[in-house]
Amino acid sequence: MNVVVCVKQVPDPNSVGQLDPSTHNLRRDGVEVVLDPGDEFGIEAGLQLAEAHGGTVTVVTMAPEKGLDAIRKALAMGAAKGVLVSDPSLAGADALTTAKVLAAAIRREGFDLVITATESTDGYTGVVPQALAEYLGVPAVTFAKAIESDGSSLTVRRQTEAGYDNVEAVLPAVVSVTAGVNEPRYPSLRGIMAAKSKPVDRLSVADLGLDGLVPGQAIVSVQPAEQRKAGEVVEDDGTGAHRVVEFLAAKKVI
Repeated sequence: MNVVVCVKQVPDPNSVGQLDPSTHNLRRDGVEVVLDPGDEFGIEAGLQLAEAHGGTVTVVTMAPEKGLDAIRKALAMGAAKGVLVSDPSLAGADALTTAKVLAAAIRREGFDLVITATESTDGYTGVVPQALAEYLGVPAVTFAKAIESDGSSLTVRRQTEAGYDNVEAVLPAVVSVTAGVNEPRYPSLRGIMAAKSKPVDRLSVADLGLDGLVPGQAIVSVQPAEQRKAGEVVEDDGTGAHRVVEFLAAKKVI
């Protein structure tokens, strides 16, 4: 089974995010960057499936050259190969452009299963997995809490607001996994050393046949959120309930 896992290097979620004043995009230079914590669950899920059914795990990312660090961590965990798509024209790419580029890189590699996180911690769009499946022409199964496979099909326990759905899909497919789907392994010293010799392909937009691709979204301005206004305190002097009802009615809640 050839498993491709999409990963992303993001500013450390434990730090305070900063916007570039000229582009209004999230600053990535001069800040601590890490492998998105949600991607570790996808890497582990891919490794477990590859170990159970034979095959390899390839990690793919779209990032500046420093995104290689995220790939190296995945390789140290046990992935066999990395693919880094890096091109100046992709700076500030929106979700749709990201999906197009990742799909082209994944199609170039060949795959039975693509695994992603549900969303990145620096963007939170939550649409890339589904767009990726559309561009690849395969089924998309989202919010997977557990994944089983017989090598030709998938059975996924999908987390929902009301509980769980059991979803079956044929391969190839794209699956997005939630945090807690497994317990990601720690890279061993042996794995860290082995990662240095594992292959990493560096690709540009031209290598993927996407010359002229222009991100379709741009941030033209940013405004600070309004300060939270003080609420109204209702003291119950016997008419408190009536005043609360009047307030809710005015807001058309009731």
